[in-house]
Amino acid sequence: MPDDVVLHPEMQILIDIKNSLPPATTIEEMRAGWDDYSSSTRAPYPDGMQVDDIQVPRDGGTVPVRVYRPAAAPEIAPVVLYIHGGGFMKGDLDSSDSVAWGISHETGAVVASVDYRLAPENPYPAAFDDCYTVLTYVADGGLGDGVDTGRIAVCGDSAGGNLTGAVCLAARDRNGPKIAAQVLIYPCLTDACDLPAYSAFNDTPGLTSSSMQAYWDWYLAGQTRPCTDPYAVPLKAGDLSGLPPAFVHIAEIDPLADDGRTYADMLTAAGIETQFRCADGMIHGFLRCRLQGKDSAREFASFCGFLKEKLG
Repeated sequence: MPDDVVLHPEMQILIDIKNSLPPATTIEEMRAGWDDYSSSTRAPYPDGMQVDDIQVPRDGGTVPVRVYRPAAAPEIAPVVLYIHGGGFMKGDLDSSDSVAWGISHETGAVVASVDYRLAPENPYPAAFDDCYTVLTYVADGGLGDGVDTGRIAVCGDSAGGNLTGAVCLAARDRNGPKIAAQVLIYPCLTDACDLPAYSAFNDTPGLTSSSMQAYWDWYLAGQTRPCTDPYAVPLKAGDLSGLPPAFVHIAEIDPLADDGRTYADMLTAAGIETQFRCADGMIHGFLRCRLQGKDSAREFASFCGFLKEKLG
């Protein structure tokens, strides 16, 4: 890590949790560790929040979705489609619960959190297909009354940031649902893994470059590499015009920092309204510290404020 980079003290909370976990070498151990890590920062729902688990039909099965409606939601509320992180191979509705309900609580919007299929059992395009299926389900009125299907945003962190970008590209290309805003938080956007941050921050407490390489291998199993499919690697999309307003949020101490920084520059060059924010001194995963630290809470509030503005 560069000598001039200083770790934010609130990140020690996440580091201590990770250091308390047992070593993990198998897929099952990695997932169990992720669940333990995630549960350490969970908190009860705010008073009056309604939470329901539903099943969204897809080809060959269903996609589990958790729907949050805050007490302060208007009678007809906008919707945020939330897509969790976890390297495409970890995570579920519980591991992302506190982030999802936090977005709902801060924005006053209904949040639909997607439990997409995981690699390596279900490589690309399974997760992408699940997320796009849920987007169209929401836009077609699947959540029922009390939801404004004309005001939908998509928000995701890490692997979920990748899937957020991909869903927005597909909605544009397929003349699909109109998306009011997109939020990509420390996203992984290319399997090349060769941008400078991969070297500068190759072994950080939040994410390592070698781990990200493994995640890509599992997610893109069966794909020709390097991959050029923009729905798998949005940074390689040749055309970013016509996309929704974007908020791209990175952690300074993260091998993925340049993925987000580069994508924000590309969106701006394509004429897309783009806000870019770097969480100084913070590591990959800083969202999970929002209930433990005031600066982390401020980072969380920044993109929620963008969503509130764009969703009206």
